[in-house]
Amino acid sequence: MAERVVIAQNRRARHDFEILESYEAGIVLTGPEIKSIRERKVNLQGAYARIRDGEVWLEEMHIAPYPSAGYTPQDPKRSRKLLLHKKEISRLAGLVAQKGLTLIPLSLYLKDGKAKVELGVARGLRKYDKREKIREREQAREIARQLRRGV
Repeated sequence: MAERVVIAQNRRARHDFEILESYEAGIVLTGPEIKSIRERKVNLQGAYARIRDGEVWLEEMHIAPYPSAGYTPQDPKRSRKLLLHKKEISRLAGLVAQKGLTLIPLSLYLKDGKAKVELGVARGLRKYDKREKIREREQAREIARQLRRGV
């Protein structure tokens, strides 16, 4: 089985969104970008994916410029093409067309030396949904605490 080394995670995504499905996608990068990724100089906060002309593009993901790049460094927040099968892209397009659904990167990792993005189909949570989730978590914690005490 392929080893998966997580480089960056979008922790806010699981807090602000309900993840309905997730997909693994390759990402088209330049040489200096993959070197920066291996040095873990990546930020997924605020990043999202968009479908344009039958292709999936990752927007607003920040990859720090590699300091030893021999040529002019590229824009750290440029759009990067994601590699998915045509069937997956058409399924994603159908899901995103529904009101309230969006594509967000959940994590960036290396698999067999290649950069991959875990892409999630997500629905935004409202404030009361977040509060309810926190309340449920606290109740489960309290029950576990009582069971440990033997009450």
